[in-house]
Amino acid sequence: MDSGNIAWLLTSASLVLLMTPGLAFFYGGMSRGKSVLNMMMMSFGAIAVVAVAWVLVGNGISVGESMAGGLFGNPASDFLLSNSWADYAEAGDGEGLIATGFGATFAIITVALISGSIADRAKFSAWLVFAFLWAILVYSPVSHWVWGGGILAEGGGIFTEDWFAQDFAGGTVVHINAGVAGLVLALLLGIRKGFGKDPMRPHNLPFVMLGAALLWFGWFGFNAGSAFAADVNAAAAWVNTTAATAAAILGWLLVEKLRDGKATSLGAASGIVAGLVAITPAAVAVDPWGALLIGVFAGVFSSLAVGLKYKFNYDDSLDVVGVHLVAGLWGTLAIGLFGTDTFGAWNGLFTGGGIEGLWAQTVAAVVTIAYSAVATLIIGLLIKYTIGFRVPEEVEVAGIDLVEHGETAYEEAK
Repeated sequence: MDSGNIAWLLTSASLVLLMTPGLAFFYGGMSRGKSVLNMMMMSFGAIAVVAVAWVLVGNGISVGESMAGGLFGNPASDFLLSNSWADYAEAGDGEGLIATGFGATFAIITVALISGSIADRAKFSAWLVFAFLWAILVYSPVSHWVWGGGILAEGGGIFTEDWFAQDFAGGTVVHINAGVAGLVLALLLGIRKGFGKDPMRPHNLPFVMLGAALLWFGWFGFNAGSAFAADVNAAAAWVNTTAATAAAILGWLLVEKLRDGKATSLGAASGIVAGLVAITPAAVAVDPWGALLIGVFAGVFSSLAVGLKYKFNYDDSLDVVGVHLVAGLWGTLAIGLFGTDTFGAWNGLFTGGGIEGLWAQTVAAVVTIAYSAVATLIIGLLIKYTIGFRVPEEVEVAGIDLVEHGETAYEEAK
């Protein structure tokens, strides 16, 4: 890499790391006042344990030499970043370290996203154990499948060099993966006391808006940084990310206006995230017209999906399933509909191609869903029946912040 590309990737990694504190504001604002600190601590805790897991074995599993037919990379190949550090210290080549740091920020935000599905009712210690294990056993292998030459990569086992699934910045690896994990944990922990009966409104909408703004800002590092260079792909990703996100806001607000008669700030903030999620896998796979279509439908689909938890009685507290799973799945499949060959890939069904691209995207999504669901369930059950995952009901009612952290966000007025 030349100095310009190095500078851009370091900047992008910093932007992506900023997304996790941004997510803490977004989720914290959506939580109730008695659990806001616990919600924000789950994001900060994810930074701590996932970064350690990544340095230990996560990076090796993600990008190391394929093992077991491409199911995961060799965990010993970069233990404690031994190879990446040796390249830097002995050969003066820091590209491996730069890529390692960038990859760590992706792992961190992916794990942090899951926390929104179990707000108000999870032990902080159990969450830290889950985050550590999930980063190693679920995120890192799926990352290897897509970006490390594994089974979902071009020519990596399932796909050929002619027809393969596309995932530029993490539709499968990040959002479908996290969304499925969030659904599994929500079902495993059960509903909160009063769910569907008592109002559980966001306690601080300005926090939500601030968090959404920080996520949008950081997402330019997420998507444009995934070009791994300050080049035309980064420019295309930046423009498409902006277009899709703006369109998603309008799509979400339109549904709210037609359904409820009001366009809300929470809807605008949620629309931002839905659009960002949906364009992530497709950031360089579509043209701006395709980005607008992906964005507006992401806003519509997610705004409709968030209400399903009441119909099916699963307590996805902060809409991880409705936003990340639904929008991530839509963005992944939409490449098969609107994808272009501008950057050397294939055309989608409505852009001059055939059904093969849509089929490839579907296979990648299904494989990711299946593995994430099973692996998350095993990890969750292990924690539930050993140290316990959910706080007692009296703690939930009194407020998890005071019991788990010995603090409250707001001092009562005297």
